[in-house]
Amino acid sequence: MLDEVRDIEPAQELAAATRLRRTHPALLVSAALAQARLRQRAVPKFGAEDAARMFFTPDGVEQATRSSVATHRAERFKALGVRSLADLCCGIGGDAIALARAGISVLAVDRSPLTCAVARANAEALGLAGLIELREADVTEVDTSAYDAVFVDPARRSSKRGRIFDPESYSPPLSWAVETALKAPRAALKIAPGIPHEAIPAEAGAEWISDGGDVKEAVLWFGTDAPSSHRATLLPGAASLWSSIDAMLPDPDVRPVGRYLYEPDGAVIRAHLVAEVAARVDGGLIDETIAYVTSDALHATPYATAYEITDQLPFGVKKLKALLRERGVGILTVKKRGSAVEPEELRRKVKPQGKQSATVFLTRVAGAPTMLIGHPAQTAQTAASD
Repeated sequence: MLDEVRDIEPAQELAAATRLRRTHPALLVSAALAQARLRQRAVPKFGAEDAARMFFTPDGVEQATRSSVATHRAERFKALGVRSLADLCCGIGGDAIALARAGISVLAVDRSPLTCAVARANAEALGLAGLIELREADVTEVDTSAYDAVFVDPARRSSKRGRIFDPESYSPPLSWAVETALKAPRAALKIAPGIPHEAIPAEAGAEWISDGGDVKEAVLWFGTDAPSSHRATLLPGAASLWSSIDAMLPDPDVRPVGRYLYEPDGAVIRAHLVAEVAARVDGGLIDETIAYVTSDALHATPYATAYEITDQLPFGVKKLKALLRERGVGILTVKKRGSAVEPEELRRKVKPQGKQSATVFLTRVAGAPTMLIGHPAQTAQTAASD
């Protein structure tokens, strides 16, 4: 049935359901169509090949770790010498799959019977059942002492409250997860990227991970050689910027806007490593509260996107509209940081027309609302060869 409904588009579902119910039970048809929709939603996270073979629940698709992030974490566990791991709050098995593919034997635990059934089906569908043991249990009652490492992914959403921001309201609470991690030879705890830095235990190294420029998650690592540290990891490619907390650079000085503007990756900003990026590009901040770095020189760095700035104007829609009309700009990218103006609202007001393209930054410069106009600078590869 799943093979039959695999390529059915949403607009075709009603006709397909009517046709299939002539020869199949209605509940089976509905289940197959729902699973086909979930598989389509899962493609960005798991890739088309895996998503077409796996099974999902609505919450499972939403909360599962992106495969690129899970693979990065599994490879790091492997590099630490981990051969067996207890995956607590395993969900539909996204992390367990990546760990097993890295050659690690996994005990995957979840208290939901349905979730465990789905995770077990996924392990079997991907040929990994020999490395993944599923156990339906309360994770707080599982003995993990026989394993080389522990990974905990607490639930950070509630059906009633939505996204949970207080780490002690996670299920299980962060304090329990930390206590469990400290008992293990190696451990990693998945947390929300916006966790207050003061909530990070001194024994942990914190890693913020972005994929394609979007911050996906943060992880607390225990039992590594880098406690009390911050790391920003950028996928794909796994570029990693690291500093111990004691050695982190002070905030850069505020400078006038130079020829180039650097937009640090979100993981860099979350990890409070903007100063390290500024040092690499010989730059400073445009405002003490804004994470934009400016420099007169173009430097190749994977940790920030460089733009060449052509104009700096006080904020004003009429001024921007006139400049864009003069330059023939019809393709306008609007970015903002430290501004209340919404990009789509500004784009509607200026009505860009023409064949040229430009990027406008709505921000503050030395405390004043400002518009910076420019375009992406030459690529890092080109800059590196200059």
